[in-house]
Amino acid sequence: MDIGFVILTWNSEKVIGKCLRSIAALRAVRPYVIVIDNGSSDGTLDIIRECRRELSDRSVVLRYLKNVGTTVSRNVGIKRLLERQPDYICILDSDTEVNDGAFLTLDSEMKAHPGYGMIGPTLVTSGGVVQMSARAFPTALEKLFKACPIASVQAKGERMERQEPPSPDAASWSVDYLMSACWLVRPEVFDKAGLLDEKIFYAPEDAEFCIRVWKAGYRVAFCPSAVVIHEWQRLSRKKLFSRLNLEHIKGLAHMFRKHRYLVSADSIRRDTDTEGSRQ
Repeated sequence: MDIGFVILTWNSEKVIGKCLRSIAALRAVRPYVIVIDNGSSDGTLDIIRECRRELSDRSVVLRYLKNVGTTVSRNVGIKRLLERQPDYICILDSDTEVNDGAFLTLDSEMKAHPGYGMIGPTLVTSGGVVQMSARAFPTALEKLFKACPIASVQAKGERMERQEPPSPDAASWSVDYLMSACWLVRPEVFDKAGLLDEKIFYAPEDAEFCIRVWKAGYRVAFCPSAVVIHEWQRLSRKKLFSRLNLEHIKGLAHMFRKHRYLVSADSIRRDTDTEGSRQ
């Protein structure tokens, strides 16, 4: 199984070493890794340089002098990988640790479901905290609820995000969108759905891309039995007023305008036959 990995770094010295070493340790996967650094000012590049020895000639590092966001830099990596024609392209966060078992399971589900364009695993911290990585399309109403300081209202917003399995024993199932910490994508999906939207700096580039994957005729799937460690940092929640939060709001506004919805995503589901495709 040939998998091309696209990994972004930005002052990632605490996590990138474990991520790259976990890829180098894979045996069921022939990896090729493209790391794009977004202007790190810490020891990230030194750690990458050390880890590349374990990957021999199966890696390349590209560097920006400043942070250009997630979409511009990831697209550079995706385009390079498409030239190599791997079996899959894996969009991976720098604070993850992967394993053979997860990729074998994801590959099995992709082969069993030709309509899947992309699939994602369960994301869990090393301490056992599970991240809600499969979510409903974001809406303005859900975001307002989650931003509310009242706990009960926040909880309602989080319930609006949940994607439930069609049956308790489902090995995988279709979802609206996947958090982009770990995507396994068929290369042809990028040909039909396009690359990431570079008008979005930070988020919700993942939700917007998944909408286009659905519109291109593919399904977006979640596989709970495949598990990848993700020590997610939740950068947008560290400060209420920050550049990342501002960029997130701008990204949401752009996505709502582009796909013509706001308080409900039902029109998106009708246009893509999301509900019917889940059966």
